Amino acid sequence: MRIPIDWLLEGEPWIEYRARRDLLGQSEKDPQVKSARESMLTKTQVKDLVVELSGWPGTVLSNHKSAGHPIHKLTFLADLGLVANDSGVEKIVVRILEHHSAEGPFQVSMNIPAHFGGTGQDQWAWALCDAPLIVYALVKVGLENETVVQAAIRYLARLVRDNGWPCAVSKELGKFRGPGRKEDPCPFANLAMLKALSGIEALRDSLACHTGADTLLTLWSESTTRHPYMFYMGTDFRKLKVPFVWYDLMHMLDVLSRFSWLKNDTRLLDMLEIFKSKVDQQGRFTLESIWTAWKDWEFGQKKEPSRWLTLTAWRIIRRMEVTSA
Repeated sequence: MRIPIDWLLEGEPWIEYRARRDLLGQSEKDPQVKSARESMLTKTQVKDLVVELSGWPGTVLSNHKSAGHPIHKLTFLADLGLVANDSGVEKIVVRILEHHSAEGPFQVSMNIPAHFGGTGQDQWAWALCDAPLIVYALVKVGLENETVVQAAIRYLARLVRDNGWPCAVSKELGKFRGPGRKEDPCPFANLAMLKALSGIEALRDSLACHTGADTLLTLWSESTTRHPYMFYMGTDFRKLKVPFVWYDLMHMLDVLSRFSWLKNDTRLLDMLEIFKSKVDQQGRFTLESIWTAWKDWEFGQKKEPSRWLTLTAWRIIRRMEVTSA
């Protein structure tokens, strides 16, 4: 099966841009790449995201799974390839950096109900299911070496335990913890932390990353019996879905495929085969579930093959092929 590259290049400019960069390996200096990127930055959907995020953090966070929350829009914008000096992005960055905690991680405005162990009040705080995603986006837009970003990275990385990253929150949230045993690893926290650290070359082969990856892959191999913090790997987990918001097959493959030392792990290869079995004869992939918050985007419907999903899928496949060479 071959990559439907011509079909991808006929898509929206952000799809063309990422296809040229990620699948064709073209340089940022290539005229076609530059043209696609310039066109991407003029598109209303992209400009609207930038404008919305300039009011960071905007919506008060009450549910980390909310696909429309600015955190997930921020990571998507970073995945498109916007950087700190693009028009409007600098303003977003400034607002994010204003809210770094004394501990190190960046805070967002959140409200944890009292019956879940929170205060029921809006407050600036962080949790290990949001703080790494902010770090990931800041690294992607080019701020890895900023002092406050480095401080956040160091603090979050050190929270790892022998069985991966736990459910952890800032001091403002007191004793709040997700619905699981204190000694269990939090599956999404591990995914989010690996996502953040995958972009940092010096940490990509660290013990923390090896521990977190093994935690997720062990949960995959024991998915019928272990469901820490009520994270399951059943039918819904295996449905193809973008953009990357929560705990699912595509998101996990996208993150774990970034670690070359996992290239021969049979558990990861098992996940990869399940995902590859969903491709059609033209090399295209069709969404099996959607986030309604993104219904106005190309990947917001399930009727036809999705170019963004297909691009993402082939990027995963190519990473595995390259690292297996």
